[in-house]
Amino acid sequence: MIIPLRFLLILELLVLLQRPAQAQPTPVVPAESGINQGRFIGVVAGTAAFYTITLLLLRKQWYKKKMPFHTFNDNREWLQMDKVGHVATAYCMSRGGYELMRWSGVDERASILTGGLLALLFQTTLEVYDGHAEGWGFSKGDMVANVAGTALFMGQQFGAGHQVVSLKYGFRKTIFPPYRPNLLGKTTGQQMLKDYNGQQYWLSVNLASILPVGPDFPRWLNLDLGYSGSGMTGGHENPPMTDAEGKPLTFRRFRQFFLSPDVDLSRINQPDPLQPLPWQRFVGTVQFFKIAAPSLEYNPVNGLRFHPLLLPKE
Repeated sequence: MIIPLRFLLILELLVLLQRPAQAQPTPVVPAESGINQGRFIGVVAGTAAFYTITLLLLRKQWYKKKMPFHTFNDNREWLQMDKVGHVATAYCMSRGGYELMRWSGVDERASILTGGLLALLFQTTLEVYDGHAEGWGFSKGDMVANVAGTALFMGQQFGAGHQVVSLKYGFRKTIFPPYRPNLLGKTTGQQMLKDYNGQQYWLSVNLASILPVGPDFPRWLNLDLGYSGSGMTGGHENPPMTDAEGKPLTFRRFRQFFLSPDVDLSRINQPDPLQPLPWQRFVGTVQFFKIAAPSLEYNPVNGLRFHPLLLPKE
């Protein structure tokens, strides 16, 4: 599954998450009080509409040319940035579905299962669509990544009762889209979806959840491990290109690794991670984008580099 469709799903899901949080600032319905029928019906109807409308639009706009079902091995493309993106998307959707169920009064176990199954339903449906699409195909690697992202959420929620680690997305402008604008995007909005060189995915670890810290330690402080790639103007390899003077252009493809502090806004003034307030639940899910902060980078081309705030354009 390619990145633009995944981000459309995330953005629509974040809209759904923000609406109930703003409309109902009341505490979460306790488990013993049962399901809040009004909220539950609204969530079920909204989810069904979101699923149906999204698929109809995709079939009309994206999957116009259909082929017999076939597979497609893209595991070596884009330095695996696409696969990491699948993990992050499945994680975000699983968490979003879970929080909507909990907000509706559904019990913990059922909410975890529902959130994970909804995420896999969305992702699997899109992969089946890819299996019938010209130029694409059903990707086993994508499905493994989808399951991994869902498992990351469900495993933590079942095991720890909250998210010790979360997945986030970051973006920076790069020099590569002008060389292949149709593939990497012509506008900034398109490049956020298409340019893998500009995307970063972050594994955000809550330090207070893994370290023996005292009561004065900031519960909102996270440490993020980031991954990205650079120098990519094609999936498996870069096609031959020339500059304005006709001279050959060569970009070296390489991986990048980052280390950066982060803030988990959902844990600010949170006394108990197992009993978050409604706004904390939804803020934690909506906070899919990495907050700009100083970072340390390592890559095989430039070695070790420090970035005071934003990552440089390259």
